[in-house]
Amino acid sequence: MSLLNCGNKTLDLSRPAVMGIVNITPDSFSDGGALYSSGKLDLSKTLVAIEAMLAAGADIIDIGGESTRPGAAPVTRAQELDRVMPIINAVSSRFDCLISVDTSTAQVISEAAAGGAHIINDVRALQREGALAAAAASGLPVCLMHMQNQPDSMQHNPQYEDVVAEVLAFLHQRKQQCIEAGIAADQIMLDPGFGFGKTLDHNLALFNGLDKLAQAGHPVLVGVSRKSMIGQLLDSAVDERLMGSVTMALLAAQKIKAVQGSLILRVHDVKETVQALHIWQQAESFEDTE
Repeated sequence: MSLLNCGNKTLDLSRPAVMGIVNITPDSFSDGGALYSSGKLDLSKTLVAIEAMLAAGADIIDIGGESTRPGAAPVTRAQELDRVMPIINAVSSRFDCLISVDTSTAQVISEAAAGGAHIINDVRALQREGALAAAAASGLPVCLMHMQNQPDSMQHNPQYEDVVAEVLAFLHQRKQQCIEAGIAADQIMLDPGFGFGKTLDHNLALFNGLDKLAQAGHPVLVGVSRKSMIGQLLDSAVDERLMGSVTMALLAAQKIKAVQGSLILRVHDVKETVQALHIWQQAESFEDTE
């Protein structure tokens, strides 16, 4: 798949696409509260951050109002709407870009779609009440992610017999339910859910199995940016995981390219990821004519 239909826009997937993370939350694991001033969301600061991501080469801006870090407390529907809708409306009116909404809530899906969002990105794979119907009604592409349990409990001793096979089976089952609900197969993306109910060994096994996920024929979303798996591998704090994040993004791109799949990289550090991809692509395409 080289083009993904996203409502009134299209996403070019002939190369890895970069999705810039915008957490409209005070408690996300990496940048929680970064866009807040005196306890309130700073709209101007948020728009400057988004503009910088777009200037650095982001293909998609992913806006989320619910922290899903390990141990995160749930938010109400009203809280989530109050966080994300002003940003979606502002971005839609100011920038000509693809907007993804990171949500599991039916009303947020519907209002975000009406407000200018182009992609539904759900860590719960549209399992919340009404979410699947809302996504189908929106006509927008969806990203389905695997998560064992819920954010407040997902890292409490996660266990699998075969993590790759079980994650693939879950995503296949959810994909079929989406198709039955009226979402076209070519509008579905898959995310193995790195760090969502997985140990380091589970995460590494899934990373090594990305080719199997890509062979399912759907664009694959990889979100490893600054995550604890990188912290464990490097024994590093969240703000010291840039090189690890970019390295894993490149490795994911190589794995997906090897099976001619399509890839979206969800990242905090857009500029550095785009630069690394550019160097890799130029080196890959170079032909020595001497």
